Amino acid sequence: MRYWLMKSEPADVSIDDLAKMPNQTVDWYGVRNYQARNFMRDQMKVGDGVLFYHSNCEEPGIAGIAEVSALAYPDRLQFIKGHKYFDPKATPENPRWFNVDVKLVRKTRLLSLKAMRENPKLSNLRILQRGNRLSITPVDPADWETIMELLK
Repeated sequence: MRYWLMKSEPADVSIDDLAKMPNQTVDWYGVRNYQARNFMRDQMKVGDGVLFYHSNCEEPGIAGIAEVSALAYPDRLQFIKGHKYFDPKATPENPRWFNVDVKLVRKTRLLSLKAMRENPKLSNLRILQRGNRLSITPVDPADWETIMELLK
């Protein structure tokens, strides 16, 4: 089992939106970074843990726990002309972009970016590293356990 931090802008899909979705599941669409895509396509497995992170908002931070509920499959939005995630180089026979399904495990209190930065046990967490802007990053099991303790 692996662990991941996956960023979502609450204006697009928040943890509360996820809780209201059918089966409390969302396809993690719109990723247009090759490294993040490769994490989904090549490494994520059903049952992997996910820290659902609110980004690009007033108070960014972890808002809930989720899990990968479906293996990677082509992101349907890459084929829709005029859509902001359309990719003219992608074809159904040779898709460029993939997503996984993510299912809510539980909503948590917000664990803010500031609180994570202040915890010395999380100093190696990728989201806290200078210059990291990836929307999906792996999380070390020790960091996952520390975050679970902080969220109790």
